[in-house]
Parts: sequence; C-alpha cells; structure tokens
Amino acid sequence: MMNRNDLRRADINLLVVFETMMHERNVSRVGEKLFLGQPTISSALGRLRLMFNDPLFIRSGRLMEPTARAEEIFFNLSPALDTMAAALSRSQAFDPATSEATFHIGLSDDVEYALLPRLLQCLRRDAPNIRLVVRRADHWQMSQLLAAGEISLGISHTHDLPATARRKCLRTIQPMLLRSHGSNGALNLDEFCRRPHAVVSSMGNVIDDTDHALGLLGRQRKVVLTVPQFSALPMLLADSEMIAIVPDYVALAMASKEGLKAEFAPLPLPVLELSMVWRGVTHADPGERWLRSRFNQFLSETPAQRPALAVA
Repeated sequence: MMNRNDLRRADINLLVVFETMMHERNVSRVGEKLFLGQPTISSALGRLRLMFNDPLFIRSGRLMEPTARAEEIFFNLSPALDTMAAALSRSQAFDPATSEATFHIGLSDDVEYALLPRLLQCLRRDAPNIRLVVRRADHWQMSQLLAAGEISLGISHTHDLPATARRKCLRTIQPMLLRSHGSNGALNLDEFCRRPHAVVSSMGNVIDDTDHALGLLGRQRKVVLTVPQFSALPMLLADSEMIAIVPDYVALAMASKEGLKAEFAPLPLPVLELSMVWRGVTHADPGERWLRSRFNQFLSETPAQRPALAVA
C-alpha cells in the first residue's frame, strides 16, 4: 500500500487527465475540456500507464475504453480529487473584480434565452475577467452532468438529483400563452383548442402538461409543430394563427422584444419550480458561493416580477 511519502511521486495534473478521460473516453475531447493539446494528453496517458503499471485505456474505434484496473482506480480516485479541490479552494480568497476563474454551468433553454442576458450583464460588471462555459441542460440531463462533474451549477426545472447535490428554488414557472398580435381579446377555451399549437421540447415530445390539463377537461388541442429551442418561436408565431405555451419569463421577454402577445391560458395549468442546483463538493468554494449568490440575486422571483396582466 502506498504511504504518504510515496505521494511525492504522484502528479495531480496526471490524475486530473485520468479522471477526465474516464468521463470523455476520447483524447481530443479531453484536450478540449482541459485546454491542452492532443500530444500533451497522449504524453500524460503514457506516464499514467507507467505510474499504475496498466494499459488503463484500450482504443475501441473512436473511444478509449477503460480497463478493469482503470475502473477500480477511478472508483477510489474521484472522491479523493473532489475532497482535495474543496480543501484547496477554502484556502484561496476570491475577488470577483480580479478573478480569472472558469465556471462550468448548465442552463435549460428557457433560462438561457430569457434570463441569462440580464445575469450576464451583472456578471460582466462585477467580474469582467471570469469565463462562463454554458452547457445546455434540461431536467433530464442535469443530474448526469452534475454527477460527472461536467458542471458545478445548474438552473432548470429539476427532477431527481445525485445524493450529494444541493438545491434552492429560485422562482415559480407560470405557463403563459404566446401568440401574434393578429387578434384582440383573450382566447377562450374553444379558440385555444382550435388554434394550431407549437411545442418546444429538447426531446421532441409532443405531449406535455398542457395536454394533460386539457384531458382533465375532456378537451384536446392540435399540435402541428415541435421545435427544440425557444429562440425559433418568434419567427414561427409572427403573422400566424399558431400559439404556444411557454414559461412566463420567456413569454414576457418575447412580448417585450419580439412583437408578440403574452397572456394567461384559458385553463388552469400546472405551476413548476425553477431551481438552482449545485455539487455538494463545491458548496464551500468561495468562487462558487459568489456565483450562486449572483444567480440567486438576479434570477429569484420578486412579487413585482410575477406576471399579472397580458402584455400587448
């Protein structure tokens, strides 16, 4: 068994390369994630094989598949690296005005479209030298990205999370109806069901909470289009009879900038929660704590922000 003196032979940089390879299984992607060239990654793998006296990764097509020994090392190493990172971060002060830290965050598409721009303005003002790496992460992907260490923080409607993750509710997600300015007055339920609907779904789902709510009333709607992201909606709805149900902050952002009309739907729809989630190992990290405080400050709902009237 290795004793503490033997740790002098270990290079933490190599261990980070090893952990990243276990996640990515591809030399090029490891290089991109760690901002290192492919020759540097290949050299690190060679040194790791000597350190552990094992091939560690065997090429299989475009992937590098781990050996049984690599799986065993990873099982023991990953928690240790998390602990080391947390211990080191607590000893380092964080000054947003001068920091050049990189933060990896996951945002659902609705948050990226409607809430990120205002937040980014504030971050650029307070911390002009930090770098944000944003991953698209809906509620199906968030848990996996957190568990793998791909992101340290995420904003989305979330389902199950890793046992070590933490969560804070930022605001409610009130569904609103979005349509063009083509007609006056709120839509009644008959008109709502008659109109063609567009649905935004990263997974290509046609059925969502709106259909379930209509089913309770013995009604149904006509979905004619499903798109993967919200940014496509303004052009699709303009000068069209098509309508869409979207989160309130998306509806209000599009109505104020894209010339659309936002109003409440003519039936009760489920209200969800928009949550901030983060890895437990980063909970005490000064930089991560600062970033979470900014997200909480600028994304949390206040009474004045709750939609009360249609936006014309």
